[in-house]
Amino acid sequence: MMEPAKHLPADERRAVTVDAVIELAAEQNPSNITTTAIAKRMGLTQGALFRHFPTKDAILEAVMNSVAKRLLARIDKVALGAISPLIALEAMFMAHIDFVTEHPGVPRLLFGELQRPGETLPKKIVLTLTQNYSTRLRGLLEAGKAQGELDAQLDVEAAAVLFIGSIQGLVMQSLLSGDVTHLRRSAPGVFSIFCRGIKHNEIGGVT
Repeated sequence: MMEPAKHLPADERRAVTVDAVIELAAEQNPSNITTTAIAKRMGLTQGALFRHFPTKDAILEAVMNSVAKRLLARIDKVALGAISPLIALEAMFMAHIDFVTEHPGVPRLLFGELQRPGETLPKKIVLTLTQNYSTRLRGLLEAGKAQGELDAQLDVEAAAVLFIGSIQGLVMQSLLSGDVTHLRRSAPGVFSIFCRGIKHNEIGGVT
């Protein structure tokens, strides 16, 4: 159980709420998380929790917004410091894997939200995250082609889908096995295979 959030400022309490939901999602089915459980994890009453979030959906919206901002900020940071598009792609891949390893409740929340029927605001946030992530990938892939680092005939859209799909596949395997450390062990090899498929070969083919 985390430290009680009774005396925190409003913004900090909302941030602690987000962390509480992510922690709970790592331990149980996200759809079964109740506001009672969230309040208990925070050391609050339900009434205190509802002073900041009128509904459970409002809590989920805050969680999805926070996850999107954190993940994009992390991959932007590592990509910005890379000396080439290919190195930036590898840094993004591993940063994403590290993020999930540190917060195993996140993919459970994202996958669970995407399975909900109808157009919910949290689901729209997840879809926007995917679109923004893909935009960053396509930019790096195009830069790699322009600089001669990647295959000139590379299908950028397909490569972006494969990049994200590779991470999602690793995450799904870790969820099925219940072993989040599987992510970090397998990620370098998976990225290496992806890399060989997109790199420019000086002889004229693809490595």
